[in-house]
Amino acid sequence: MSDTLVRVEKGTADAEELAAVTAVLLARAAAGNPDATPARPRRTAAGWRRLERTPGFRAPHSWQG
Repeated sequence: MSDTLVRVEKGTADAEELAAVTAVLLARAAAGNPDATPARPRRTAAGWRRLERTPGFRAPHSWQG
């Protein structure tokens, strides 16, 4: 199994440095924040409309357009 989880983009990191970074990341991920609220509240309704349920004609000066 050789899945890469962490990649060094610039510079060179030896095994000890990668192990330290991995340990910090895993510790932060495991700690979590139980009272954290999501960044955006979830929608209760779909954000789209079904076109077949809209009236066939809409006046050009309509506010719904």
